[in-house]
Amino acid sequence: MISYNTKDWLSVLFKLHKADTIRQLLPLIALISLYSWGVAYVEVEVLKLSQNSHLKQVSIMHSLLGFAISMLLVFRTNTAYDRWWEGRKLWGALTNNSRNLALKLDSMLAVDDHVTRNFFRKSIALYASMLRDHLRSEKTRLALDEIDHPELAVDQSRHLPNQVAALMMRRVQELYRKNVITGDQLITINAELLSFTDICGACERIKNTPIPYSYSVFIKKFIFIYVITLPIGFVFNLGYLVIPVVAFIFYVLASLELIAEEIEDPFGGDANDVPTEKIAENIRIHVNEIL
Repeated sequence: MISYNTKDWLSVLFKLHKADTIRQLLPLIALISLYSWGVAYVEVEVLKLSQNSHLKQVSIMHSLLGFAISMLLVFRTNTAYDRWWEGRKLWGALTNNSRNLALKLDSMLAVDDHVTRNFFRKSIALYASMLRDHLRSEKTRLALDEIDHPELAVDQSRHLPNQVAALMMRRVQELYRKNVITGDQLITINAELLSFTDICGACERIKNTPIPYSYSVFIKKFIFIYVITLPIGFVFNLGYLVIPVVAFIFYVLASLELIAEEIEDPFGGDANDVPTEKIAENIRIHVNEIL
């Protein structure tokens, strides 16, 4: 995730970052600009259409559809941000529960029980690390896919985060059977142990349930048709100035869609995704400090 000063306007306005959509859209912007020039040239120089041409009325369509496309993009962006924010809250909960489990075990285990302390010190941090890798794995995204993917030649029957959680659960039960911890203490730490799997399941729900395909495709087609018809009507009022105007409108609309696509999967490796790697490292550091 990109860290920046929200009050520093100059660096935001004049500094290009690799996450800027202008880098991704530059070829399409150039293509749209060339197309707009072609439309303007044909209407002004070749056909020499007058101000009374019916093609001028095409701009009315854009006025009517402008509100609709803005509402669609607002809903699209808000939905994607909700997914990103929920992912961040889940990893915040994982951090808190990992610390709480470590604090409780620290108070329950004997100071000289180095074997058990070392086990939980490693396993709690390992769960966060395994969950991070699990959510970034392509096979996780395809978990609900109805199509077989033989190219993923891995043992998909083994769920790595669940294996780590099972190890911790078995060790806790072993400590209870050996009377190292009491029944009340077992109940006390049970909530944190169960929360690991709950958080994993919630993250998987975000990961492998993308925005409905038809909805995403419709927005892209809507933006494309809206933009390529802009020069037809606006060339009568703007002339060749329609080229930068249409290019800028396309940049704004397409950028909103690109931003939504990036943040709707918050567990990837994009610049604006949830910093799961850093969070997992912080969990490891904090658990080591406690235990």
